[in-house]
Amino acid sequence: MSAETIRRASSAHVIVVANEKGGSGKSTIAMHIAVALIKKGKRVATIDVDSRQRTFTSYIENRLVWAKETGRALEIPEHYCVEGRSDFPTTESRATTSTALADTVHAQAELCDYLVLDSPGHDSYLTRLAHTMADTLITPLNDSFVDFDVLASVDPVTFAITGISHYAQMVEDTRGQRELLDGVPFDWLVLRNRLSNLNSRNKRLVGQGLEQLAQRLNFRCVEGLAERVIFREFYPRGLTALDDLDEATLGTRPTLSHATARMEIENLIAAMRLGDEGDGTLQQNAA
Repeated sequence: MSAETIRRASSAHVIVVANEKGGSGKSTIAMHIAVALIKKGKRVATIDVDSRQRTFTSYIENRLVWAKETGRALEIPEHYCVEGRSDFPTTESRATTSTALADTVHAQAELCDYLVLDSPGHDSYLTRLAHTMADTLITPLNDSFVDFDVLASVDPVTFAITGISHYAQMVEDTRGQRELLDGVPFDWLVLRNRLSNLNSRNKRLVGQGLEQLAQRLNFRCVEGLAERVIFREFYPRGLTALDDLDEATLGTRPTLSHATARMEIENLIAAMRLGDEGDGTLQQNAA
């Protein structure tokens, strides 16, 4: 692909949520970031790069339906889903889909403050293109060595880092491309997701491994979301932890878990260091 195709959007800040391993919570993170920014008064567009799974698109469609069902004014971003084959595409279809993604990003970059892209859970030409457009890359990572393997391999005895894995190498490659284009590498955050509340040996070892790897690969490690059933319950109604979760909107009484989940999202937004987010307090719109 040409440098013209992968040029960075000049105005909007592009946030890409990506991991080559499925089930890491990318769409949940992307949705919460988008809603958080809208609640701060920002103009936000969202792009689903995974036209096969369409999880991000379905999440937003669910939100539209639930807003109508409950009569609540839920914040909803301008949303796009890039259609195209990622499995064995022809040269022509690959070029057409790449252009469609680039054109969507560049058009919305002139209208919005932020773009939030949710990428496929596998390596593809669209995944790589999305990475080259990022200003901030967020990689959710389930807190286990099964997921850690997409970043690095470890010694089975000492758990020391022994090598860089496929996804980390791809990020390094695309970050290098971005730096060649405009001299500014993207900010990479690895988000520890589905954290256990127990201080287990596995949790400590994964944390130590990420600390070692962060220095080697130049990413920032962020404590993410704890393992909570409520995040799975939000999806069918398109809700987030940032919404005004009264009983009518949520369908059940809010709990302490909802308040804690909101705090975790606020901490994530603050950790992203977007530069113009005020004191980090999310505005809550009246229902």
